[in-house]
Order: sequence, then C-alpha cells, then structure tokens
Amino acid sequence: METCSLSFFSSLKPPLSTGGCSSTNNFKPKRGLVEVSACSYQKFLHFALDETKSRTHLLHSPLQENFNSMMALDGKTKLEMVSFQAPKIRLLRSLSIEESEGMQILDFAVFPEQEFDLPIFCANFFSTPTTNIIVLDLNPLYDVIDQRDYKEKYYRSLMPLGLKYAKLLPWGGKLTSESLKFFSPIVIWTKFTSSKYNHGVLYSAFMDYYKAWLDLMEQATAERHALQISCNREAQHRYLTWRAEKILHESIGRDLCKITVAYDMVGVVGKTRDPGYRILKKLIGESLSKELVRRFLFNGVDELGTKTFLDYFPEYCCENGTINAKRSIIGKSFESRPWDSSGEFIGLSLVCHEATYEAESYMWKHGIPEDNGIKTSYCWGQSLLYH
Repeated sequence: METCSLSFFSSLKPPLSTGGCSSTNNFKPKRGLVEVSACSYQKFLHFALDETKSRTHLLHSPLQENFNSMMALDGKTKLEMVSFQAPKIRLLRSLSIEESEGMQILDFAVFPEQEFDLPIFCANFFSTPTTNIIVLDLNPLYDVIDQRDYKEKYYRSLMPLGLKYAKLLPWGGKLTSESLKFFSPIVIWTKFTSSKYNHGVLYSAFMDYYKAWLDLMEQATAERHALQISCNREAQHRYLTWRAEKILHESIGRDLCKITVAYDMVGVVGKTRDPGYRILKKLIGESLSKELVRRFLFNGVDELGTKTFLDYFPEYCCENGTINAKRSIIGKSFESRPWDSSGEFIGLSLVCHEATYEAESYMWKHGIPEDNGIKTSYCWGQSLLYH
C-alpha cells in the first residue's frame, strides 16, 4: 500500500461535506471515554469554513481531488482532508484524524497569497480522552522579534485578545529558542486535561482568533511592488521549509518526529515528544505520510522557492553537510511566555535570569566568591548565544 499515490484517497470515500455542523444532541459517547470525546474537532472546521464563506468566495483547491478522505490501515481510524482557495488565500487546508478509542488530531492552516504579508493562521490540536496538546496562533510571516513594524501592523491591536486567552489557557512549558521566530506574541501554546469546560474555552479561542485573522484578511491590500512580493513568497517558503523539513528529517533520523498538532512543537517544543508522525506512519504507511506532509500539509515547499533547509538555517549544518537532528542548536528553551503584556519580547531577560541562577548554583557548589564577574560574563554569553 505504501507505494500507492495519495490520489487513491478519492476512490475510498467522497470528500468531507463542508455544510453546517451536524447536531451532537443524539451522540452517545463510547463507554469509558470522558465527556469531551463527544465534541469532535469537526465542529471547529465547520465553523471556520462557514465563517470564511461568509467573508470571501471560497473554491475547492485542485489538491482536493487527490487529498480528501480515507480509512487507515487499521480499518477504524478516519482521516479527512479538505482544501480551498480564495482571492486572498493561496491555500486553506485541514487534516483531521479521529480514532475509535478517542484520539483526535486537527491540523488547520490558512496561507495567504504572495501579494499579501498576512500572518499564517495555524491551529494544531492533539487530544486523547485525558490529554490535550494545543498550538493556536497567527504565525507571523516575518520575525516579530526583529521587525517591529510588522508586529505593530498585525499584533498590536490583537494583544487584548491574546492576554484574555493566555489567562484561560496557560503556557504549556518549554519552547525552544529557534521556534520563536515562527510564533507571535499572542500564540496559545498549552496543555490541559480533557473536560467540557476546557474544550469550550478552546473553541471560543479558535473562533475569536479565526475571526481576527479574517478581519485582517478583509483589510489587506495587495502588494504591487515585485520586490516585496518576492520577499513575501520567500518568507512563506522559509516557513514551509522549516516545518516540512524538521518533520521529515527527524522522522528519518529518530523516528520521533511529529506532524500536525505539535509539529512546531516540531523541533519546537523543548523535550516534549509528540507521537504524531509515528501515528501517521502507523495509520497510512511511511511513503504516504511523507507525501501528505510535503504535498498537502506544507504545499508550496516545492513550488514557492528553490532554497533548501540549510540555505535558510545554516546553523543546522553538520561538518559532513547533513542536517543536525537536534531540535535546538542553541539549547535554550522558555518555560514561561517570553512576551510581556504589551507584546514586547522579554526572552533575553528570561535567559539572563536563568543564566544567573545557573552561575550562582555553580559558584555556591564550588565556593567561588560573588564578586569575580562570573555571573555577569555567563549571562552575557548566554544572551549572545541566544541572539
């Protein structure tokens, strides 16, 4: 089966209906599963599609012919794929996976046309009857840490929204330094136990974030300068290259790579090891999994540019020219949110605080006096290493 093309998906089941969300009033959860399992992520997808269609003219993407719906090798797990395009949207696509024992995955993203520097809408959810790993963000096309004008343009007005949900959905733990360039100050990165309340909060956040993205889309005007359009195209290609290559490379190197939800939890989340890619390989085989990642989830990585992963991220190059399998080359991660309430990046101060603690611990252990400059030097070195 692994040698087959994904085009055979369409022969297995008709594409997912994009009509309104079906009622769950008569749904009876399987015995042993918590109540939240009765709430499918299809509800999120239906909301997004209905809301998008109310704002723009949504058409099926050519990808829909080959990527739509299939049953996994186990005969029990369903994979659903939908893809659309619109005047300002290069690709709206979704992969949802529902397993009979209660595991659910939603990978939903919207990529703008290259004439627009809009953020990329990103919703990556992984859930079991007891645990949820969540990333929800308007991923910046350009680095908001270094490019303040881009941050001001798209995120200043959204900070109240981000702060609201930062309180309701607390920071999920370590996030590697390299990943921060692909997240915004309003990113929701969280983990929580399954409950009706928690999923209700997540659904509210998804709706609010997606409506905020659609508002930005409606206000956006097309860039006319060829140079800026080229920059937008390369920025999107860089984003796609990071995500696709980290997933596939780590899969080959460690068999521990992640897709969907935590995927940027791919090389992104400190020591969290999400089983997503292994799950996908188990469900449909390695060959189809790779094709799904490159041609569907991160469509454009082969079309929008020719630069390689190492062209964009040379720090990952090993001496023999291969890609370093480490998630983090810098080796630093953030246990708490590295942005303050106004959206200012405070990561360097967090690094210095951690470095000072490490230096003090070392000095105490070895009986080194306080005034020898070790703390200052170590903090400075760690800051330079991060930057």
